[in-house]
Amino acid sequence: MKRIALFGTSADPPTSGHQAILNWLSQHYDLVAVWASDNPFKSHQTPLEHRSRMLRLLIEELNSTWHNICLFQQLSSPRTLETVQKARAIWGMSVDFTVVIGSDLVSQMPRWYRVEDWLRQVQLLVVPRPGYPVEDSSLEELRQMGAHIAIAHLNAPAVSSTAYRENGNTKALTTTVKDYINRERLYECQDAARKK
Repeated sequence: MKRIALFGTSADPPTSGHQAILNWLSQHYDLVAVWASDNPFKSHQTPLEHRSRMLRLLIEELNSTWHNICLFQQLSSPRTLETVQKARAIWGMSVDFTVVIGSDLVSQMPRWYRVEDWLRQVQLLVVPRPGYPVEDSSLEELRQMGAHIAIAHLNAPAVSSTAYRENGNTKALTTTVKDYINRERLYECQDAARKK
């Protein structure tokens, strides 16, 4: 049975941490379907179309080694249930889907739209993030809702999109994403860095 990882991310902007996650997923799944999404629990600074283009640049860098990471922007939805339904429409029922989330989202998942409906249809892979320990109590709550959970054994860089937006730390970004951000003038922190 084909194994597909479904990885939606805010990607505001995508970082070297996202790239490390995609690299790891590409080695463990037949296909990695990735897209930029709007998280209804977050406010987004950058329009979805720019976040999607930056993700494409990140994927192009990785696909020089791996050829199983693809941008499927059509999967994007603020509701994971709708994403899973779209994935089933594309790949059918004879596919094993794994929804990939960061450990920072585990505690909010019980409030997600019809979470029990989609948790029963997929596997769940939690990617540890620095500062967001994976709590057994939160995982148990999801298991009681029907989740089949695995934890990724991955040490992604301790970088975040939020830290870039707030502090302008360009070490979190790959060169192609940084160049795109500079060309499109997407974040206020760029101007602050130039003034220094």
